[in-house]
Amino acid sequence: MIQGQRTATPALVSGIRERVRAAGSAADAARGYLADKESRYRIARPDRDLEPVRTTIAGHSEAVRLQQKHRGVDVFGGQYVVRMETKDGERVVTGTSGKYFTGLKVAVEPGVDEKLAVERAVGAVEAQLGPWRPGRGGKDEGPDEVEEPLTGTARGLVVLPRGAGVLTRHVTVRGTDPATGAPVLREVYVEARTGYPVLQYSGIKTFAKPSDRATAGAKEATGAGSSPERKGRPALAQGAGGTQGSGVKLDGKAVGLQVERDDSGKAYVLRDRTRSQDGGDRNRISTWDARGRSLSEVSGVWPPGLKEFGSPDPAFGKEATEAGAVDAHWGAGKVYDYYKEVHGRNSLDGRGMAVNSLVGIGWGYADDAVWDGTKVIYGSGDGEYRPASAALDVVGHEMTNGVIESSANLVHAGQSGALGVAVADYFGNAVKTDAYGVPMDSPDSGLIGEALCRTKGPRECATRDLNDGRTTSKSFLGVAFATDSGGVHLNSTIFSGALWDIRKDLDRTLADRIVYKALTEYMTPLDGFTEARAAVIAAAKDLKVADKDLRSVERAFDAHGIVPGWEQAMGVDSDQLLGRINTDGYTSVGAGGGWWAASKSNDDGSEPYSVWAGRLDGTGEKKLISPNDGRFHTDPATDGKTVVWQAYRGLSSDVLARPLAGGPIRKLFSNSANLGRISSLSVEGKIVTFTAHQHRGGPRVMYLRMGETDPVAVPPVPWSRYAGTSDASLNNGRIAFSHFHRGNKGWQYDTEVLDTATGKRTTMQQLGTPDTVGRTAITGAYVYWLAGNDPNSGLTAVRRANLDGTGTVDISPGAGKDALQGVTLTASDDAVTVGTRTPDTRPSNETLGKLWQFSPDGSRRSRVSCNRGEQLRPTAAGGRQVVWLDATTGYTDLLTRARPAGNCG
Repeated sequence: MIQGQRTATPALVSGIRERVRAAGSAADAARGYLADKESRYRIARPDRDLEPVRTTIAGHSEAVRLQQKHRGVDVFGGQYVVRMETKDGERVVTGTSGKYFTGLKVAVEPGVDEKLAVERAVGAVEAQLGPWRPGRGGKDEGPDEVEEPLTGTARGLVVLPRGAGVLTRHVTVRGTDPATGAPVLREVYVEARTGYPVLQYSGIKTFAKPSDRATAGAKEATGAGSSPERKGRPALAQGAGGTQGSGVKLDGKAVGLQVERDDSGKAYVLRDRTRSQDGGDRNRISTWDARGRSLSEVSGVWPPGLKEFGSPDPAFGKEATEAGAVDAHWGAGKVYDYYKEVHGRNSLDGRGMAVNSLVGIGWGYADDAVWDGTKVIYGSGDGEYRPASAALDVVGHEMTNGVIESSANLVHAGQSGALGVAVADYFGNAVKTDAYGVPMDSPDSGLIGEALCRTKGPRECATRDLNDGRTTSKSFLGVAFATDSGGVHLNSTIFSGALWDIRKDLDRTLADRIVYKALTEYMTPLDGFTEARAAVIAAAKDLKVADKDLRSVERAFDAHGIVPGWEQAMGVDSDQLLGRINTDGYTSVGAGGGWWAASKSNDDGSEPYSVWAGRLDGTGEKKLISPNDGRFHTDPATDGKTVVWQAYRGLSSDVLARPLAGGPIRKLFSNSANLGRISSLSVEGKIVTFTAHQHRGGPRVMYLRMGETDPVAVPPVPWSRYAGTSDASLNNGRIAFSHFHRGNKGWQYDTEVLDTATGKRTTMQQLGTPDTVGRTAITGAYVYWLAGNDPNSGLTAVRRANLDGTGTVDISPGAGKDALQGVTLTASDDAVTVGTRTPDTRPSNETLGKLWQFSPDGSRRSRVSCNRGEQLRPTAAGGRQVVWLDATTGYTDLLTRARPAGNCG
């Protein structure tokens, strides 16, 4: 996730017993020890550069977590752990682990203010989610009418540990997806000199869903915030005596429930204070009724009027059962008791936090559950799925997210995020198998979420299987952070499968203690699979397991391919044009006239992006096109003679051009602050086209001729603030674009062609009345575009018309088994290439972004590449050749194929 980490500090030191001279607190002793051992740890000023986070005490053992600072600024993921034993007032260090980045040199004076950083962060999230379109999500006017438009909150300066360091402003963006209305939470890091967003990922933990998208069953939620203890919680009746109640779970089994009378004394609520020593709110377990509320109303906040689930008598009836309240309350107690009895943990945070569960969230989240940083939120279920609290392993998974956050705090992105999902699945399933007496050698023991379905059997219903046998060499899926936050669900069972094998081979309680010790005393926020392997093995040694058991632990990781250097074995079926470009897929690429153009950072990802170009056949030297001026140079396009691109710094966003043969750089256009971002850059001869996105209003296609200073806007007709033109493509002086505007029956979606020589606009004939039109591509004979008729499915037809607008046909259907969820589109005279995602709620290789290629008449269809990772940003390079960004290797590489790979069966 964070490439180019520079450190001389050891990632793991174990098997030592070294006395600590420093007295005082555990944190002071840990920092004093690191100072005394500077020659080993290379930490010159621990008292200044390491800030105490938490000390975990278990018997005579202390694990001190220390957050790295660089010149007073937090370092992203920089956390170091010192483990000690105490006896008779003396301390002995037994080991250390974590990440302390010794190569950081970056200055910490920002060049952009918080307001600009927030603006850029919101724009980056909008760009990744997709453009707003009128009439979507039940809204008929402009984005101002969306219930919760995207907003950003500045969180302060953070240093990303790339190379010498990248100073960023951390911004949390939350609200609703402007395209679908789904709740969104993104953590965005904006480079603090230029204002360019260099990292973003989803900040919320769901049980199953792979992204922020509400379409195709892939949603995430808004994020963490205040808990009921701190903000807006209804007063609880103090001193009210607990009562033994009862209820029936969704599986039909009656269970006992601890309940209390509500404030009026006339009813009972799902409130359990039996684990609290003083009868107060510490260690309280409460289940709340959130029916009728959306996820965005309750996630990260505690809305007024929310009440604990109630009943007129202690026997909670059918209503509580069907809402999932009985399962949530009973399950929360089971998970709490597991952590207390097996690991001695005092609630999820280790400090007696109250456990709050909300049941009844609907619309798009029926079969999912969410941890928002303070509480668990459960979907209400539907005709196919029971409420998400019906599965005890789901309850355990979400509550374990609270344990993870207050210990290793694994970053919810990339390998560390997949590790977090794996650990949550492991402990969730451990609670379930123990509670229900499931034998570890049962073939179904590893199923996760199998109890959620009303009609499907367990194996068909299960979301994941810890016994699925996935390995790094055959199963790891490389994706950009826009997808499943870098594969946090997609890749989780590789690691959880290894942990589950350990639990099958060892005594199950011993296995749990090993994994728990590794999580709470060894792992740190940016750990990946190999670091976590080392943590688990070291924890097993600390617990003095038998040699045969230690070998079983090692064999489990070996069997799943989790060995040092496993990432080097990832292969592709394509030709590499430019490797490790370190842009995380955030910029597009260009190709034409035998050349490619792409943006690239340096090898450690610490420098602003530069534009490079090279020949499509791989011969000759690559050329640096953009200046090294501290700006981010992105989204290049080329026709084989000229490269055009964008350059970002602060409020400025310029469109620049330079001949491939060499010569001066020309500024073609400066984007004003109120236009926002630019997309869809194209160049052909003297004509350059692009789409300018307004902050509050529809986008506008623009074009200009080199040598002229003012671009020509292509307005919507009839004009209105929220109508727009977008998705421009260029060929032979003609611009194809999508056009949405007010028609006689509401919003209308068209595809048009503008002849720049004559100014004539031609509307393509549509088939039916599309709900939306998307990307366009134009060749010497045809216009192609994506058209969708069902916003809930996300499926799109690939549509073709003659240049005069006649002869419209679909070369790929918009419905049925062969329909695709088209995202991008590019074409040459010989082939049409579509970038897709598959509308499937089960994350797998086939649900990732893939490239499909068609002949112009649609009779020939094949996959461009069979690579096992995500394929992004395709551009036609002539004939059947395509250039794209590929994340298979775990990095983002620029790849090409001259001919498609076939069906990849």
